[in-house]
Amino acid sequence: MFDRIVDYLSSIDPILAALYATLFTWFLTALGASVVFFFKTMNRAALDGMLGFTGGVMVAASYWSLLAPAIEMSEGEGFVKVIPAAVGFLLGAFFLFGLDKVLPHLHINFKETEGVKSPWQKTTLLVLAITLHNIPEGLAVGVLFGGVAAGIPEASIAGATILAIGIGIQNFPEGIAVSMPLRRMGMSRKKSFLYGQSSALVEPIAGVLGAVAVTFFTPILPYALAFAAGAMIFVVVEEVIPETQQDKHTDISTLGFIGGFVVMMSLDVALGS
Repeated sequence: MFDRIVDYLSSIDPILAALYATLFTWFLTALGASVVFFFKTMNRAALDGMLGFTGGVMVAASYWSLLAPAIEMSEGEGFVKVIPAAVGFLLGAFFLFGLDKVLPHLHINFKETEGVKSPWQKTTLLVLAITLHNIPEGLAVGVLFGGVAAGIPEASIAGATILAIGIGIQNFPEGIAVSMPLRRMGMSRKKSFLYGQSSALVEPIAGVLGAVAVTFFTPILPYALAFAAGAMIFVVVEEVIPETQQDKHTDISTLGFIGGFVVMMSLDVALGS
């Protein structure tokens, strides 16, 4: 099945493949958000475990799918070889840091809003918080497909597909993490679902933009891969992990993190070899 998917994506334009891959990651977010049609609330321990799983997937993907290829395709030796990855990683982290300080948003377990003061409702701010998570995820998939379009040997359709699968898997609990709190706030099931799935609509946009940028500016690929990694790690440390540590289920969220890391690592090593 995996080989068939890779063969198909290899047969079409890589930018179109990036669009399809990020639409897949959006679909799994929507699938997670659809849980709200069947349940009004979710066990806090289960949600923390799933958010921990999300963080584990993001950290593993940041290394195996993004930083390692970025370092491998960089020229030079020693410190010179790692410069593009280091610079890109810092730029990605500071980019998300800037968005975090400017864009108004509200995290699941926190009562105070972050970013500039805004009259927006809590529902909108909660959706924006998850949307911040999804920008680097879509970008990561897109730049890998863009590397394929640019003919970079270290970039492969298989690697980009594995990353899309991993991000899609962790998007499922993210969809739940948006729609369930909205439902608890009194929003209808339909609106909770629509808001939940909309948080990932930025992924296809970021994916296509990333693929196009790398296609036209091939030398930026190692920087772009590391940029996405830095942004994802920032999200994990700044938002995902703190959100799982607000209740009494820290052990469950930690085990979820370990599980997510192992799943993504296994996907990348087993299917990418």
